[in-house]
Amino acid sequence: MISKTRRLLSLSTAIFLATTAIAAAEPSAELIEAAKKEGMLTTIALPHDWCGYGDVIASFKAKYPEIQVNELNPDAGSADEVEAVKANKDNKGPQAPDVIDVGLAFGPQMKAEGLLQPYKVSTWDEIPDSVKDAEGYWYGDYYGVMSFLVNKDLVQNAPKDWADLLKPEYAGQVALAGDPRASNQAILGVLAAGLAKGAKSGKEAGEAGLGYFAELNKAGNFVPVIGKSGTLAQGSTPIVVAWDYNALGWAKTLAGNPPTEVVVPASGVLAGVYVQGISAYAPHPNAAKLWMEHLYSDEGQLGWLKGFCHPTRFNAMVKAGKVPQELIDALPPAAAYEKAYFPTLEEVDANKAAVTGGWDSVVGANVQ
Repeated sequence: MISKTRRLLSLSTAIFLATTAIAAAEPSAELIEAAKKEGMLTTIALPHDWCGYGDVIASFKAKYPEIQVNELNPDAGSADEVEAVKANKDNKGPQAPDVIDVGLAFGPQMKAEGLLQPYKVSTWDEIPDSVKDAEGYWYGDYYGVMSFLVNKDLVQNAPKDWADLLKPEYAGQVALAGDPRASNQAILGVLAAGLAKGAKSGKEAGEAGLGYFAELNKAGNFVPVIGKSGTLAQGSTPIVVAWDYNALGWAKTLAGNPPTEVVVPASGVLAGVYVQGISAYAPHPNAAKLWMEHLYSDEGQLGWLKGFCHPTRFNAMVKAGKVPQELIDALPPAAAYEKAYFPTLEEVDANKAAVTGGWDSVVGANVQ
């Protein structure tokens, strides 16, 4: 067990160079009181089976029953979140998001467009510098790797790598867990496929990934449906390319009906970081800050880990003995993560531009 922990730590150290100091800070009484006076928090794009968010939201409600959590469009993608903030700049009603959870590339974009306000949580020092804005406009929350979720009732031989998905036996079976023109998860799924073809991370891999999905589509293997647990169970998307934590969460929810398998591919093992931020136009800024304090507390970080995500404070919390061994054991074998590649922000941006700009012309599949 110790070796597994150590290997996980060495993996996550690749990006999360956390400090050894463990913060036990709590939000101030003034912030709690101000948030309670606002009485509401509006979230967006937080599916309950994504990263354990259902339980994380429930624990926030239990801690602060005076604050109503208004959940907008749980199945939205990162680009949809950006548009929701823009569209509601002058709206203080229930359609205006207070907080966002978006792919890494969207954090700097939103800061540059003036859509975020800075706030540093009390555990700020334990968020690695490589995944946070120095001024506090956005900050990394968790990461996972791209995987395949397979419906074992319909798929005899689970694919082991990206190249396998092109085989005739997978005709009409392969889907992305999002629209690659708007969903960070899908955009990075294309990058992972490009990496598996040997392309350099960034624009080159994005273009190679587009070529791969064009080939997959031409072969009749690609299904232009947004894949999730329901479509997998119904059989319309028997193989879904998704973050490992989503795949594991969906598999847990399905509870063997149908039987599933989660495969981390042998090549193109891509790690993806998501980030949090507070809208510059948040109708409930204090509730938003209190929500961030909750997410980055020990309780919030363990909530994400229970949802099979590696939280940003993972290293520091393990070193402090704050992570139960059973949560580490519930993750896929550490060996599956050893080849994980963490793209730089520049590479993520270059890939995003290539994929969103070229999907329609190169692949031509209208994912919805």
